[in-house]
Amino acid sequence: MRRAWTGPVLLLIAGAGAATGPFVQGRAGTGALLLVVFVLLAGLTSPLAFPRSTGALEAQRRSAADGRPVVFWRPGCAYCMRLRIRLGRKARRLHWVDIWRDEAGAELVREANGGDETVPTLLVAGRAYTNPDPAWVREQVSSPR
Repeated sequence: MRRAWTGPVLLLIAGAGAATGPFVQGRAGTGALLLVVFVLLAGLTSPLAFPRSTGALEAQRRSAADGRPVVFWRPGCAYCMRLRIRLGRKARRLHWVDIWRDEAGAELVREANGGDETVPTLLVAGRAYTNPDPAWVREQVSSPR
């Protein structure tokens, strides 16, 4: 769990450091703006930006029942963030598995990607797709099964 928060915490520390200079120089507006930007970046790269993660086995069971895709992701992944942002509210319809918290999910991703933990990896009807186009994923969520 600590690993998932390392990047966001470092961004917060860097933001505090970057904002200190302008605050000390009397440019409170610039310092506040820098701090807000770093806080937003930390929030976007944290696990908080994603729907609640489930275990790989539970996600696969739910997917088999409702036909919704399973997304294997990890915090700090820019491609995962791109997918999450482009899906918007539809992201809640997917089953999300954080591979840093679920070893079974990490193993499944490694099997699908030749030993690499390449994310996002989507599991649709038992077939794995690595780093799919967000528009295609949106179609998979919208299409009736």
